[in-house]
Amino acid sequence: MKSKHIVIGVTGSIAAYKAAELTSRLKQKGADVFVVMTENATKLIGPATFRALTGNPVVCKMFAEEDLYHSIPHVNLADWMDVLAIVPATANIIGKIAHGIADDALSTLAISTDKPIVIAPAMNNKMWEQKVVQENSNILSKRCCHIIEPETGFLACGYTGKGRLADLDTIIKKIDKLL
Repeated sequence: MKSKHIVIGVTGSIAAYKAAELTSRLKQKGADVFVVMTENATKLIGPATFRALTGNPVVCKMFAEEDLYHSIPHVNLADWMDVLAIVPATANIIGKIAHGIADDALSTLAISTDKPIVIAPAMNNKMWEQKVVQENSNILSKRCCHIIEPETGFLACGYTGKGRLADLDTIIKKIDKLL
């Protein structure tokens, strides 16, 4: 992963904190990492955490004045990156990308790139099992994305079922393979 360019997309799943560990591990492997966060993700973990881990600005808005590094992040990062990994991915972001809805920095970046996209869902098991979520995941698998299915286990909501974020080693192996 040395000198590879990876963008981590972080969404508003309770598993957002695990994206910090993923980011740190990718940096330790020599990758240059940028993070793009949805607004809901920023309510669970702060951009300052990712800025400290990456040494790079964190994109949270489409056209943030303070982001002088990437004035049009969905264009500049789409060209710069070697892979986009959305970890964790909510049902919301999966649906947006599947249907071409680009209303924030992350969804716009995802539909602006021709680079590989890894999607690692994390949500309540009942959400994951919903027919529409499964259909949207299948659309993305057929089109452009590498879905890493969630694991079965204890979930933050107190349920047990399939919805836990996949093991970070599994995600890292997939990213490495795509690079």
